Amino acid sequence: MVQDEPGATRGRLQDIQAFTDLSLSLLAEDDLLTELLERARAVLRADTATLLLADAGSGELVVAAACGLEEELRQGVRAWPGSSFVGRVAADRAPVILDQVNHSSGVSLILVEKGVQALLGVPLVAAGAVVGVLHVGAFSPRQFTGDDAELLQLAADRAAVAVASQQARADRAAAAALQRSLLPAAPPAFPGMEFAARYVPGNGVAGGDWYDVFVLPSGELGVVIGDVAGSGLAAAVAMGRMRSALRAYALETSDPAEVLARLDRKMQHFEPAILATVLYAVFDPGLDRVSLCSAGHLPPVIARPGHPAEPVGGDPGLMIGVALDAERPVGTAELPPGAVACFYTDGLIERPREPLDDCLTRLCKVVTAQQPEAACAAVMGAMVGNEQARDDIALLIIQRLPSQAAAGAAAMPAVASSDTNPA
Repeated sequence: MVQDEPGATRGRLQDIQAFTDLSLSLLAEDDLLTELLERARAVLRADTATLLLADAGSGELVVAAACGLEEELRQGVRAWPGSSFVGRVAADRAPVILDQVNHSSGVSLILVEKGVQALLGVPLVAAGAVVGVLHVGAFSPRQFTGDDAELLQLAADRAAVAVASQQARADRAAAAALQRSLLPAAPPAFPGMEFAARYVPGNGVAGGDWYDVFVLPSGELGVVIGDVAGSGLAAAVAMGRMRSALRAYALETSDPAEVLARLDRKMQHFEPAILATVLYAVFDPGLDRVSLCSAGHLPPVIARPGHPAEPVGGDPGLMIGVALDAERPVGTAELPPGAVACFYTDGLIERPREPLDDCLTRLCKVVTAQQPEAACAAVMGAMVGNEQARDDIALLIIQRLPSQAAAGAAAMPAVASSDTNPA
């Protein structure tokens, strides 16, 4: 028996090597997961190997890959955490072994019908969160051991890294695509007004910042700038819902405070975990005056010809998602011909260890009454420069054209909003 120990040790090391092999890192994530399932089945002398991943929306565990029993993948097998065999693995964050499989074992019906006799499952954990479950099964009676569980956990740990990387990349791509689809393709043609805008994702990851410009049935111009807390796909999805809801409420009332109140009630009822700052401004048809209401958002900056820029709008009210029936004041500001209004999110001005008032003062020194595209370039150059944005930056600059230019614009044929992304 002693003579067998070196051979057993070599065999154990080879089994470990199957899951720690550096060559696995050369594979794409999808190929890596498939290869890990094949190796898990071979090393553990199992007949089936299945990978389930946690669905970010529902929390269910959904089959993402299968080897030896592909029906689980093709039929979209899923399970709730805690209520099944794989659910117990996820809930306990520990291996679970079933020496007998039947209808009372809490396994999928396919496993029972296909004759699986024994199962071993282990959790996939990434960044402290369970992202999935890996299990292997045998068609003949079998007793999986603690050593088997340790080997399968090596495969699961390797898979968890690949899954986390795959999901992060997919979330970034989806968030960026959603962000692009929801920002206006171009501002509406509005006589007497010119627009320019910038959007830069923080650290290269799109999130919940947005701006919007639309013409109301009353002939007024609505302008929105907002920032949903968080980043990535979840923030971008919440932003999209808020944008659509705000547009709908803006059609029902011209009172910016009422629009934000309705938006707040909607979000707190359907998505109570979401926090956001939003500023909604309504320019009257003659463009002489703008009414503003803020839900915790930074004030816009207005630069009038011959005068330094200054923040306007008064004190901000409570942000969206903090308290029901919050009252938010409505401020007004004059916008003479040639004046520029600058709307932005906090990523533009906030800097570590620098008082916010100082940052806002710096922005006011940069904003001047000039053509909006030139103003955007000046603001981004002075406030961002060559720095990588830590947080999302949304910037929208609007100029009320000087009287002569406005008269020429008014003489042109009226054009409806060119925004190709309806609410």
